[in-house]
Amino acid sequence: MLTMVVGSGYLGGRIGARMRALGGRAVLCSRRPPTARSAAGTEWRELDVRDPVSCGDAVSRVAPDALVIVHGPSDITWCERHPQQAMAVHGAGASNLVAAAGGRPLLLISTDNVFPGTRHSYGESDPVESANAYGRAKLAGERTLLDTGNALVLRVSLVYGWDPDGHRPNYFTTCVRGLRDGRPVEAPVDHWNTPVLVDDVAAWSAALLEAGRTGVLHLGGPERLSRHEWAGRIAKGLGLDDGPIRPVDKAGTAYACRPSNACLHSERAADLPELAGLRPVDVDEGTRRLAAAALDQPRSAKDRL
Repeated sequence: MLTMVVGSGYLGGRIGARMRALGGRAVLCSRRPPTARSAAGTEWRELDVRDPVSCGDAVSRVAPDALVIVHGPSDITWCERHPQQAMAVHGAGASNLVAAAGGRPLLLISTDNVFPGTRHSYGESDPVESANAYGRAKLAGERTLLDTGNALVLRVSLVYGWDPDGHRPNYFTTCVRGLRDGRPVEAPVDHWNTPVLVDDVAAWSAALLEAGRTGVLHLGGPERLSRHEWAGRIAKGLGLDDGPIRPVDKAGTAYACRPSNACLHSERAADLPELAGLRPVDVDEGTRRLAAAALDQPRSAKDRL
C-alpha cells in the first residue's frame, strides 16, 4: 500500500514510519518540509490543503492507494483566536482533499474537542457539540469525509511521545524538559485526559486503513488522569524530582479553552479483529518506552533558554 499522509508533524511522521515497517510506502505532504526526525526514511511533497489545485496536483503526483489526513493547525489556543483560518484549513481543506482523492479510502485523525467535556468520557454514540473553534473546524472536516461513505474518522485523545524538535511540543515532552531542567511545569488539576501513546495511534491507523474500516472510532488511553496526576507519574517513571510541578486551575492557562473532560473510550474497538493485540498502553508503560530517548537527549539551544 502506498499511503499519502497529509501532515508531516510528529504524528504524521510516526504513521508514515508504521506504514513502512509493515512493508508499504508513505509520502508525507505538507506546506513546509518536516523536521529530519519526522521525515526520516520517508518521502515528502509540498501540499497546501487550502488550495484545491495543490491538492489535485499532489494526489496526481503521488498516486496513493489511500490518504491519511493529520495536518494542523492543532494548537487549540491559536485556533480559538483565529477561527476562520482554522475552519479554512480543516473544513475547506477536507473538501479539497475529498475532491482530489477521487474515491480513494480516507482516514482522518480527529479530536476529543468535538465534545463539550461535561461527561467523564465520550464514546462513538455520544452526540457531538464542539467545545471550541478547533473542535468546530475538525467536526466540519469529519462530516465532509463521512459523507463520502469511504472514510474513517479516528478521534484520538491527548497524543504524547518524545518530540524535542516539534514546533509545539506535546505535554509529555514539555513535562520532561521542565522536570529535567528544574523549570516550573504548569499542571492543571481540573483538566482530564485519557493520554494515548503516539505509537499506538500509528499502529491503529495502519491496521484500520488496511482493513478498510469506515465510520467513526475512538482511541483513548486506558486511564483517565488530570494533567497534574500525569505529570507526577512522568516524574516518578523517569526518576526525576517532581518539585517543578505546579498544580494550577485550567482557567487562565493555555488549557482554558479545552474541554474539562477531554476523554475518549471506544464502544467498537473490542469487536474489530485487526485491533487484537494493539490495545493502548497506560502512561507508565508509555513512559518506560520513551525513557531512554527522553533522558539521553542532549539539551538543545531551545531548552537552555
